[in-house]
Amino acid sequence: MSNTSIPSSSPFQPLVENIRHWVFGLETPLENTLIALLCGGHVLYEGPPGTAKTLMAKLLAQSMHCPFKRIQFTPDMMPSDIIGTNIFNQEKHAFQFNPGPVFTTFLLADEINRAPAKTQAALLEAMQEHQVTVDGTGYKLSSAFTVMATQNPLEQEGTYPLPEAQLDRFLFKINFPYPNRDAEVKMIQNHHGQSDEKQAVSVPALLQEADLLALRNQANSIEVQDSILGYVADLAEQSRKHPRLAVGLSPRASVLWVKAAKAKAFLEGRTYVIPDDIKTVSVPLLQHRLVPYPQAELEGSTVASIIEQLLFTVKPPR
Repeated sequence: MSNTSIPSSSPFQPLVENIRHWVFGLETPLENTLIALLCGGHVLYEGPPGTAKTLMAKLLAQSMHCPFKRIQFTPDMMPSDIIGTNIFNQEKHAFQFNPGPVFTTFLLADEINRAPAKTQAALLEAMQEHQVTVDGTGYKLSSAFTVMATQNPLEQEGTYPLPEAQLDRFLFKINFPYPNRDAEVKMIQNHHGQSDEKQAVSVPALLQEADLLALRNQANSIEVQDSILGYVADLAEQSRKHPRLAVGLSPRASVLWVKAAKAKAFLEGRTYVIPDDIKTVSVPLLQHRLVPYPQAELEGSTVASIIEQLLFTVKPPR
């Protein structure tokens, strides 16, 4: 049985069981990724190497029968390596656009913080507008276009930290911890006998891209009472006045917070949002948006502890 809060009647439940055949002990990252997909949001995976960040993205794309491409970011990567470039066609005597790997549905941006800022910025328009512009011409991307970026928090040498503007384009920052002992034993049992891992690690397609878009519309129709909206606004205001925060929440973050809570309610089979939905999605949604003062960090404050303080200080509606 699944350890997630997704009911058996959910259209995502077969997909979850599909993926859990290969990925163990990562129920929360998987559930948060599904919430982000229901919102049409992008996700930033953070965790040490070998914790199934790339594998989860690949299996999700397979389960939804969506085109999937992977970019390994490097310090010498250029923006054209991502979005594409115009190439002169000798036969037609004209320039022809050669699309880059961004033209897909699921894009895995592996070790995104290893590319320089200019290359990272090439993703901004694609993530926000679902289009890219090359030499003044715009090219539309898939309506379900989703970036799943990864970064390793342990190796910072030769990396370029993502600027706040780009971090804000990610709906969630999702932490991938090491598995517990039981999960790791199951993983070893499942993998050690495979002679060809590339062929073995695959799952059948259970949904289509059109299904994902339809499910997004359903999640967006979830009811939200005015008291819940006021609760989110109060939390955002409190973050801007918090004495240990240099940067609080933007109005865009407040809007995304409600959208994520609606997706959480839909995933659990409810037609309305409750305060616990707001609380449940708070850490992945806020941890990359709140910036503590350096002095606060020296005194032992973490973003997680500040989020906990915010949720304790602002009382939820009854």
